Amino acid sequence: MILIKTPDEIETMRRNGAILASVLDAVCEKVTPGRSTAYLDRLAEEMIRKAGAKPAFKGYHGFPATLCTSINEEVVHGIPSEERILVEGDILSIDVGLMRDGFYADMATTVPVGRIGEEAEHLLSVTKESLWRGIKQVKIGNRLSDISHTIGSYVESEGLFVVKEYVGHGIGKNLHEDPQIPNYGPRGRGPRLQVGMVFAIEPMVKTDPDPTRVLDDGWTVVTATGGLAAHFEHTVALTERGVDVLTMIRR
Repeated sequence: MILIKTPDEIETMRRNGAILASVLDAVCEKVTPGRSTAYLDRLAEEMIRKAGAKPAFKGYHGFPATLCTSINEEVVHGIPSEERILVEGDILSIDVGLMRDGFYADMATTVPVGRIGEEAEHLLSVTKESLWRGIKQVKIGNRLSDISHTIGSYVESEGLFVVKEYVGHGIGKNLHEDPQIPNYGPRGRGPRLQVGMVFAIEPMVKTDPDPTRVLDDGWTVVTATGGLAAHFEHTVALTERGVDVLTMIRR
C-alpha cells in the first residue's frame, strides 16, 4: 500500500531533505585523492547528529556505517574503511540518509576523485541525466512505471545498463515503503501517481550487462566483470504544484 503524506508531513521531509543535501554537499567537498572513506563517514555522522537527526543507515539490518561508499566497480552498500583510500581517477558513489522528527530522507550521488577517464565521465553524465528524466515523469495521472521506463530506455540508448537487482522505493516514516520503483520496464503500468506520494528514485547504472554479485562482507554489491557503476538518488514528492525535489539545499 502506498502511504499518502499530508502537506505538513511533506514539509517535514523537505526540511530533512535540505539538511541531508547540505551534509552530502560537505562530504563531496572532501572527496580528494588520499582521503579515506572512513573519514567521510565520520564527517557525515557528525553533521547529521549535530542537526538533531539520526543516520538512517547505521544499524539498519546491521549495516555498520552512516554512509554507503562504493568505489568504481562497487554498485552500492560499500562499507567505509580506514583502509579504503581514494585514488586519482576513482569514482565514488555516496549514499546517505537521515531520520528526524519521525521522517526519513535519502539521497545519493557519484563523484569523480580528481580527473577521471572518458568512460567514467560518460557513465556519471548518463546516470545523473536518467535520474532527472525519471523525476520529470512524477506527474499527476502518470503511471508508476513511466518513471521506470524513462530511466531504463534512456540508459540503454546511451549504451549502458541499469542495475535490475536494486530499485527505488517509497519513503516516509519508514526508510523503505511501497512501492518499489525499478529502473527499467514498460510504460503505462502500475498505480496512477497522485498528490501526497513520496518516492526515493535512484538509478544505478553500469558498463556491463551481467547481473551484480555481493562480496563476502555480505553488503558490498559489485559488477560481475569489474565494470564501473554509478548511483544517483533524490527523494521527491508529488504536490499540487507538481514534483518537488525534497533533497535539495535550501538557501
